[in-house]
Amino acid sequence: MKEMWESRYSAEDYAYGIEPNTFFKETLEKYKLEGTILLPAEGEGRNAVFAAKKGLNVLAFDISEEGKKKALKLAAKQNVTINYKVGDFFNLDIVNHKYESVALIFAHFPVSILSKYHKKIGDLIKPNGLVILEGFSKNHLKLSEKNPSLGGPKNIEVLFSKESIQNDFPDFEILLLEESNVNLSEGKFHNGESSVIRFIGRKKEK
Repeated sequence: MKEMWESRYSAEDYAYGIEPNTFFKETLEKYKLEGTILLPAEGEGRNAVFAAKKGLNVLAFDISEEGKKKALKLAAKQNVTINYKVGDFFNLDIVNHKYESVALIFAHFPVSILSKYHKKIGDLIKPNGLVILEGFSKNHLKLSEKNPSLGGPKNIEVLFSKESIQNDFPDFEILLLEESNVNLSEGKFHNGESSVIRFIGRKKEK
């Protein structure tokens, strides 16, 4: 898996473009987030750079060194600073801190760690903090089989459903949880009508 991402991100062009994900952009603008945002599986930095431009303190991570290089290059070009770590989530110092928000944008982890990652990420959010998630739904698989340019995992077990999100984030008040078809236009690898799960959750106070 790591080799695939290193290869994809080593190309000169940005695999998913340099513009932020539409849902992420609209959510940041609506909720006017402050403080530190955590961006797992951030790839080439398009969302991290946008968040930094909005005044957030950005901490991103990925398994790809090539992704980090592209992200830092994009940040420098747009005159912002982001903190970007490379490695396995549980082996990074990231897990020893708390965050005001986290954004999981097409962050599809292997099935063996998917729920474990989600639950740990939920633990790292401060009370009243937000989780923002957009990812391919289980119904996306049928669409991507017909149109490979849509992208997305080919293993249905790593795709999302509303039920799986509710199960993985039980400590969050649901502000939005929906499955819908959207028309993606994100670089070379996300193009066309896709089925996605969108989730915004607010961490409950205990």
